[in-house]
Amino acid sequence: MHAIPLALSPRYITWTASAAALVLFLALSMLHWAFLIGVAIAAFLTWLGYYDVMQTRHSILRNYPIAGHLRFLLENVRGEIRQYFLESDIEGTPFSRNKRAVVYQRAKGQLDKRPFGTQLDVYATSFEWLNHSMTPKHLTDWDFHVTIGGPDCLKPYRASLLNISAMSFGALSANAISALNRGAKQGGFAHDTGEGGFSPYHKQGGGDIIWEIGSGYFGCRDANGHFSPEAFEKTANLDQIKMIEIKLSQGAKPGHGGVLPGPKVSEEIAATRGVPVGVDCISPPSHSAFTSPRGLIDFIVELRRLSGGKPVGFKLCIGHRWEFLALCKAMLETGITPDFIVVDGAEGGTGAAPLEFTDHIGMPMREGLNFVHNALIGCGLRDRIKLGASGKIASAFDIARAMALGADWCNSARGFMFALGCIQSLSCHTDHCPTGVATQDPLRQRALVVTDKAARVAMFHASTLHALAEVVAAAGLDHPNQLRPRHLSRRISQHEVVGYDTLFPTLEPGEILRGTSRPDFAQGWAMARSDSFSEVMPQHG
Repeated sequence: MHAIPLALSPRYITWTASAAALVLFLALSMLHWAFLIGVAIAAFLTWLGYYDVMQTRHSILRNYPIAGHLRFLLENVRGEIRQYFLESDIEGTPFSRNKRAVVYQRAKGQLDKRPFGTQLDVYATSFEWLNHSMTPKHLTDWDFHVTIGGPDCLKPYRASLLNISAMSFGALSANAISALNRGAKQGGFAHDTGEGGFSPYHKQGGGDIIWEIGSGYFGCRDANGHFSPEAFEKTANLDQIKMIEIKLSQGAKPGHGGVLPGPKVSEEIAATRGVPVGVDCISPPSHSAFTSPRGLIDFIVELRRLSGGKPVGFKLCIGHRWEFLALCKAMLETGITPDFIVVDGAEGGTGAAPLEFTDHIGMPMREGLNFVHNALIGCGLRDRIKLGASGKIASAFDIARAMALGADWCNSARGFMFALGCIQSLSCHTDHCPTGVATQDPLRQRALVVTDKAARVAMFHASTLHALAEVVAAAGLDHPNQLRPRHLSRRISQHEVVGYDTLFPTLEPGEILRGTSRPDFAQGWAMARSDSFSEVMPQHG
């Protein structure tokens, strides 16, 4: 990545300007004492700029000394002018200001309570809530975990119910990756590498790793870009690697490959991904190691063997239903199942994607999660496979809702980015991230102080699980895994409310195999074939 020249950096310009002004006013004060006022102001600004650059808590001020204070000033008065000129606390996208604020507060260990009641319109269509109990519980332990590993797994992993979702080194800065992984180590949860590979910055922190293997096979590829069993085995057997995740698709841009332009492929990125320096780094839309449901099952078996029996699964955003049901048929025919499946949603985040993909391709997470959960139940496979969910997870209610729909745990990407200091400037694709999170510019990422942000990552995780324990206790439950669709309700009109158990009905065990009356499953099952992702075409007589 190209760094900003020092002479053009915001830090250099603002700090140097104040110092130059100090020298100028000192000279002018020799002509008239009134210029001493300017000396005092310039001296204060010079000192302030020095302090901003040297402090470690605020990334914005490290990158934008002096000028950065204007943002905080505007933030303080925003409450007064917001109702006339700016968006409300609940209208920001993709995350509202309220949702971002609660992450910041929990990451810093600050008060995260709200005054005066909800700002949401509780009578608006689509308003959702958790049904509480008249006999709430009192939970004193919120260190919730789930054990991931099916019958063929030799090294099951005890995972937290909240982990860091897939974000690659290259999309995020070295400092951001280091802070995330150190935070995961401090908090005892897992960090997904993203498809960009297992970098030195993942390794330095010592936190548990979920190694994501995408279609580019970065970190485990040969010279032609194909999967290399030898390279994979060498890394997969490291103690820090706890699980292997095959990326079939990403919610924000399913079915879309990617290209990291050659000029952006630095020596560090090239070494991590196993690609040449300065050459376009291509991530194809689909895998070359397999082309059919049976092929994917065989690939899972191979990765499990090469990794010494660690949990192996895959991540996908649901598209054609018959394709996932084809995977279920392959599992039933072979008797082999993945250890886990992560369901990503169309609302998931990305550093860069075409508008058509972010807005209109892929199934939203709740529908996708419920479909996968029911498909596995209907095929009698659910007890063998754990389900993860990712897609706009940032609060305890987000986790509770996903678990009620079938998730065993959740992953969050942008939530942990906010914990790092991301301000949702929406400049991830420009390499001009103002907080040093999503950039490869060494000057910009210097603003992100690893030790400070790692502590915030760990604090956000612990605070969110504490909030989850309070939510679960309010529902009269002892553990989040007891949440079911009946515990949630949604308003579908001004005068009508339905439970999630009506919106998301659950199949009976083995129902698909016996012949279900649900058309979304019956039709997909008839179209699915274990030897191909193509559907069985109906016969026309």
